[in-house]
Amino acid sequence: MRIVGLTGGIASGKSTVSGLFRSSGVPVVDADLVARDVVKKGTPGWRKVVNAFGDDILLENGEINRSRLGQIVFSDPAKRQLLNRLLAPHISSGIFWEIMKLWVKGCKVVVLDIPLLFETKIDRRTKPIIVVWVNPETQLQRLMTRDGISEEEARNKINAQTSLDWKKTKADIVIDNSGSIEDTRTQFQNVLKQVTTSLSWKEFAFSRESVAVVLFSLFIGAWMLHSRI
Repeated sequence: MRIVGLTGGIASGKSTVSGLFRSSGVPVVDADLVARDVVKKGTPGWRKVVNAFGDDILLENGEINRSRLGQIVFSDPAKRQLLNRLLAPHISSGIFWEIMKLWVKGCKVVVLDIPLLFETKIDRRTKPIIVVWVNPETQLQRLMTRDGISEEEARNKINAQTSLDWKKTKADIVIDNSGSIEDTRTQFQNVLKQVTTSLSWKEFAFSRESVAVVLFSLFIGAWMLHSRI
């Protein structure tokens, strides 16, 4: 299986590219969706977060108020790091099982859509790595328009994340989403061809078909040995 890493930054257009993969028939594991599942009411992740941040972050139904929690961690780097430490094991486990489900189905290529790809060191498990990049001015304006927030708030949110320019230097493939959606789609078609090429020998070694071949060979070997005995 080929696990493609897809990352970017806030208002960079990563979700747009993720959607293009889905519409092209390539399965996507969305780390944000996994993260929502691991903090649902009553889960171990939910209990850890409530113990750390208090009942003030809860809605009336007991679910975590993601907006309130986001305000807290975006304004305090120490609390943001704490939240990441608390949830990282649960998110990593959730991602692993989502990938395993797709492996069992026989998927050859899977896209892992994860904002903190580098920060969580998961980039070591993905190849190639795609970074959706956008120039700073466009990113700022898009974020202000999307969330209806001031320039100061938008800058604080952007600065709370790892620089897109730094991520760009670590990428195998860069999609520049500073222009029109048509331009992004054109770039995506070229990227799609790259990531859906035939698997390498190393990737094939971990495919479902490879495991089936190994098991079949072991069965035949055992049968022949039994026949001789």
